[in-house]
Amino acid sequence: MRRIRARLLATVGMAVALALTAGAGLAKEEAAKPVATSSFSGAFLAARSAELENDLDNAVTFYERALSYDPDNRDLQQSLLLGLISNGSFDKALPYAEKLKTVPEVERFSRLALAVDAFRKEDYAKVQDWLNIVLESDLDRLINGVMAAWAKVGAENADAGLKHLDSLNGPDWYALFTGYHRALMAAVGGKHEEAVKEFDAVLNNVAAGGAAPETYMRAAEAYAGYLAGGGDKDGALKVLDKAEEFITGRASTVLLRERIESGNRVDAIVGNPAQGASEILLNVATALNRGGGESFVRLYLQYALALRPANDEILTQLGSVAEQQNQPEAAIAFYEKVPEASPLRRIAELQIGLNLADLDRKEEAISHIKAALEEDPNDMRAYIALGSVYASQENYRAAAEVYEQAVKRLEEPTREHWNIFYQRGIAYERLKEWPKAEPNFHKALELYPNQPQVLNYLGYSWVDMGIHLEEGLELIKTAVELRPSDGYIVDSLGWAYYRLGQYEDAVRELERAVSLKPGDPVLNDHLGDAYWRVGRRLEATFQWSHARDLDPEPDLLASVSKKLEEGLPPEEDVKVAQAPAAAKDAVRDTADTPKEPVDDAEEPADAAGDKPQETEDKAKGAEASVKDAAQPASYIVKPGQTLWSIAVERFGDGNRYRDILELNPQLRTSPDSLHPGQELRLPQ
Repeated sequence: MRRIRARLLATVGMAVALALTAGAGLAKEEAAKPVATSSFSGAFLAARSAELENDLDNAVTFYERALSYDPDNRDLQQSLLLGLISNGSFDKALPYAEKLKTVPEVERFSRLALAVDAFRKEDYAKVQDWLNIVLESDLDRLINGVMAAWAKVGAENADAGLKHLDSLNGPDWYALFTGYHRALMAAVGGKHEEAVKEFDAVLNNVAAGGAAPETYMRAAEAYAGYLAGGGDKDGALKVLDKAEEFITGRASTVLLRERIESGNRVDAIVGNPAQGASEILLNVATALNRGGGESFVRLYLQYALALRPANDEILTQLGSVAEQQNQPEAAIAFYEKVPEASPLRRIAELQIGLNLADLDRKEEAISHIKAALEEDPNDMRAYIALGSVYASQENYRAAAEVYEQAVKRLEEPTREHWNIFYQRGIAYERLKEWPKAEPNFHKALELYPNQPQVLNYLGYSWVDMGIHLEEGLELIKTAVELRPSDGYIVDSLGWAYYRLGQYEDAVRELERAVSLKPGDPVLNDHLGDAYWRVGRRLEATFQWSHARDLDPEPDLLASVSKKLEEGLPPEEDVKVAQAPAAAKDAVRDTADTPKEPVDDAEEPADAAGDKPQETEDKAKGAEASVKDAAQPASYIVKPGQTLWSIAVERFGDGNRYRDILELNPQLRTSPDSLHPGQELRLPQ
């Protein structure tokens, strides 16, 4: 099973890369290794090793040690600057920001830090000076432009800030962010009619919300809070109604509705220039958080936190990023900082419980979540969290009983309760009680038509059992259309084709799935099976070898090892409706049972402008470089590399290992037998 960690406040957005290296996260007690640091090289290597493991505390310590040997080393100063900010040591980072303020390669970070500090001091003229940088991407221009506009609000008035935003030109995807901040500035400046006009424009721009759903929902919540604060309770609730057509069951939206309906005070999301500057940093961070860029996201969140140290939204987002980096202890630390009076404190408590389970402290996790459930027996989020922990123990009977209790609490289920029935269906399916499972999936779809996870699970289950084959395939196709960038759902479609004997179709979809999730052993195993069935046996062997090297679960490892020795049995000896149990469990659900226990922020297809230009150029370049295979270049293999990792490093696409094989025919009989120092011929 995949990790049970789950985010109650889901975030999606534009994927990016960062100079800070992000590797597989380890708990600190696992990551700590004795390293000799009595020399510059020892300290530097220790710092890099810690950074690769996302162990920022030790990375900072070792970078400081290395810098003591070479105090003027700018590369070390840059690494230490980024490490200190990412680690939350913002004030300690400022001297290094000052030293690096004129270095073009790092000024986007150094001058931003100095601008944040100037905001804290209300030195708005200095803010605008710091935000002038030489090397400016579209993303930098957006951040710096909006922050400069907020500085204008502080130095002059809202009109000056709005005028500055009018001069901010950029790609179409700017509109959601600039429109939202125009509304906030008008609200702060007491310009009611203009604030309502701008908020309405943002709320109606649903297409832009698809590229940055967190920002869209945040804007809707700000609008509802603004109206409620002005006494327009009905208008505020109508705004939330529209927002929940976009994302249903988002925890912060549900909590805001409860506060408005009960007549409790709702504070403005942004009330001054510093908070406005923090807000754009938060907006950008959540928009960037689409996998692979967690280090970048964490950096911007820490900038935002420096301006608002106890902000509940920023702290929960930081907790979420720590979860993505497989750092449950760090996540718990962030959630514990969420103020007791915050509406998000209860969400934080549930996340603490889920992260305790991630640390294999499952009994402690169960007790923690049960305590939260006793405080509010009607909290559906708590039932889902508790059921998730039981499911992680493969105690599906206990999970099913928890979901039964939840359903009994529901007087009249609504759209936001679809996940209760979905999870109950999964629990019964795992218990092999399909007659109890299937009605739950239908109920979930009745409450939330075309919910991708449910379509995927139900459709695959039918295909897996050999019933309703055409209907099941159509359900999975619909799920793929709704989530074309979800590698697990695309894998389900490919594996369904495989189970139906449509192997060419299976290869097409499974290749796409692996390109979306190259590090998943199950998906690579599936692609190997499909290659074997269409006669591409060398490539099948490579995919199985790659799956073997990706730390699969024991049962999958045994299956893959056997296939590497024997291949697949003849097709006539295999019934189409049969498959290894390990594969069956892994492909049906996009992130296994407990992945998203509360809300389901849809992950729409990337819209135009949803990632920085340099990332788009890199992707285009990788695609174009396929044509250059006739012009080989020399490459020396590094320790630990595979053909796949070399293809990723050089071309940004692991599937281009085939081009490497074409130029190195000696590898075709054993594509995984690489050794350090070996010279290869690569496409230019």
